[in-house]
Amino acid sequence: LAHWGKFDHARLSMLQVIKALDNLVDEADPDTDLPNSMHAFQTAERIRERHPDKEWLILTGLIHDTGKILRLYGEEMWATVGDTYPVGCAPRNSIVFGKSSFSGNPDLSHPVYSTELGMYSRHCGLDALTMSWGHDEYLYRVLQHNGHKLPEAALSIIRYHSFYPWHSGGDYRDFHNPATDDEKLKWVQAFSQFDLYSKSEELPDVQALLPYYSGLIDKYLPSVLS
Repeated sequence: LAHWGKFDHARLSMLQVIKALDNLVDEADPDTDLPNSMHAFQTAERIRERHPDKEWLILTGLIHDTGKILRLYGEEMWATVGDTYPVGCAPRNSIVFGKSSFSGNPDLSHPVYSTELGMYSRHCGLDALTMSWGHDEYLYRVLQHNGHKLPEAALSIIRYHSFYPWHSGGDYRDFHNPATDDEKLKWVQAFSQFDLYSKSEELPDVQALLPYYSGLIDKYLPSVLS
């Protein structure tokens, strides 16, 4: 957070970020070996087919993985992609590779961090959690730092779409605050279907799509992002 939260690595337009992801294949994704830029347009186009009136959701589909530009600036792959989970509390069973993958982690013998609730309180709400570092949290913070016109539901999708132990595994519900997190869960679960099932070998015609998506970016995002 201290390193990447300075937002001083580059100043780029969102389309430049997406273009840069031509050079990134997510090693943690078993469903595709296409560059992440292709997945961005595939996800957005699938949403556009089903929800042509929800421009903010279509744009969210396009940009949801752009935080992976971390990898192109030297962040390790394991700290860029893959499932996320809260730190500061005991890991739950639905984390990919299970609790055994945390062997050697000193938090497991910590008097607070090794407990189910850890450093949090029951029903504290997702926004009170410190999530493991990755592209979700990074893009969320980039947008908050630079300013945007996206609705809260878009931010929830961006920040929690890799939190599979919560939205798919059913874990960490003891932190869930119904007043604030029921709506988050609804949108993240709805988005997940487009994220997961839009991956195919059929490539979108990016050049033909650029005018439409440039318009969405101009409507909701600054022209240049730090």
